[in-house]
Amino acid sequence: MLSIFDGLRDVSIASVALRMTLAVICGGVIGIEREYKRRPAGFRTHILICLGAAMTTLTSQYLYLFLGQYTDMARLGAQVVAGIGFIGAGTIIVTRRQRVKGLTTAAGLWAAAIIGLALGGGFYEGGLFATFLILIAELFFSRVEYRMLKNAPEVNLYVEYSDNKTMDILLQEFREHGLKILNMGIIHSQSNEQHNACAIFALRLHKGLDVDQLQQEICATAGVVSVREL
Repeated sequence: MLSIFDGLRDVSIASVALRMTLAVICGGVIGIEREYKRRPAGFRTHILICLGAAMTTLTSQYLYLFLGQYTDMARLGAQVVAGIGFIGAGTIIVTRRQRVKGLTTAAGLWAAAIIGLALGGGFYEGGLFATFLILIAELFFSRVEYRMLKNAPEVNLYVEYSDNKTMDILLQEFREHGLKILNMGIIHSQSNEQHNACAIFALRLHKGLDVDQLQQEICATAGVVSVREL
């Protein structure tokens, strides 16, 4: 542990002020990145969660040290860890393309609460280092994740089309691109219905083929109504 924080491990006016200030700073730094990307929970939300968690730990220590209530000091903090899930769940949505968004924001809120608990308990090194690593994960690892998804060897596509001839054309295009169909499911429209037929393809891509470019080519095929990645 760093000796610079040794005099601030005990609960005092100075240590309380430092813990709450660091909770605001660390929560705000994480929240700025989310705010910049226009996520549901941004700057103020992360600050409030981190600060509230820090106050929870401080309250537990105050009850134990100053009021003589000899209870489990970790009990209040455990409720924060469990309760933050309700807030995080509110940031998770399913888009019209059937993609789940908000998981990173929800995880960031949960991590901000843990950082607040650590800072509130006087574990300054852990809280500051965790904040640094979270920023690294959100700012730099996101680029790595994007490249991995862009170069993924397999993709699932949902295609709506108007007639059976369109399906024959699509299969021919897949062969021309050298794509391997791993799985395929088709839902045919009834003759008396106005709905389009649809198909779900599980495709194995080869290197050099961009998924977005493939979707554009499929969408430009005659008879294809829409296409999206699942």
